Amino acid sequence: MSAATAVKPLGARKAPAFLHNVVPVLVVAAAIVALWYVGAVLLNAPQQRDAFERAGNSTYTAAELVEATLNQKRPVLPSPHQVAEDFWTSTVLTSPTSKRSLVYHGWVTLSSTLLGFAAGTLFGVALAILIVHSAVMDKSLMPWIIASQTIPILAIAPMIIVVLNAVGITGLLPKALISMYLSFFPVTVGMVKGLRAPDVINLDLMRTYSATQPQVLWKLRLPSSVPFLFTSMKVAIAASLVGAIVGELPTGVVAGLGARLLSGSYYGQTVQIWSALVAASLLAAALVALVSLAEKIVLARMGARP
Repeated sequence: MSAATAVKPLGARKAPAFLHNVVPVLVVAAAIVALWYVGAVLLNAPQQRDAFERAGNSTYTAAELVEATLNQKRPVLPSPHQVAEDFWTSTVLTSPTSKRSLVYHGWVTLSSTLLGFAAGTLFGVALAILIVHSAVMDKSLMPWIIASQTIPILAIAPMIIVVLNAVGITGLLPKALISMYLSFFPVTVGMVKGLRAPDVINLDLMRTYSATQPQVLWKLRLPSSVPFLFTSMKVAIAASLVGAIVGELPTGVVAGLGARLLSGSYYGQTVQIWSALVAASLLAAALVALVSLAEKIVLARMGARP
């Protein structure tokens, strides 16, 4: 039997790709949960010691202290199982139409996120096309686009909402506008890079064929920019979600993940705050995964190698 056809020993076989992808994630997640438990004990212990002293219990053991710190009603830092229990109750055991449901609040936030993301993506692509095809627009627009991102969103969001409320625009649109403000920037920068990605030799070839600027854009620049577009869209969709949540904070709304965070802060419900944060992170992960799936489908249809 030749070396090429020899069967590899069992120990030399490669592990499935699934294990290479999942095991590191699980290890990191386990480490985060362990550190979370340690942090919950350390931060909640002073408050729990005071509670024991007020109750006249001065003979508590370390095990009793640890157990009590991990099950406080209003902890400084809720333990992972408290957050998981509240998340399960607010998503599975509560009707999706109830205002106590994270599904209901998540849908409200998702609506403004998607609207702002769509508007920001279209606006970013349009700006990138103008910048690439006009030196004047490049020198005049690009500095202002970059400068726009130096303004803290927490400062500009209330102003946007107040101005729009003054002209009678309320509800979904103000939050979507804030999401658009955060999401258009990565799309613009990514698309400018992508539209300029074609090699000079390919551009010269198009000119040799007497291709017009729209033809060069449609047949060369846009196909070359697709990987850059989807990469920037992954950043933009997460930024759009942040914008939607921030837009809900100063408006006094009663629906949305931002409103859930705000009500939890008002009433000292730290477990509610953390479960809303977990819901927002899971929603962001799902949105990024959908953009990644769309990227794979589009690139496969374009004939790109996996």
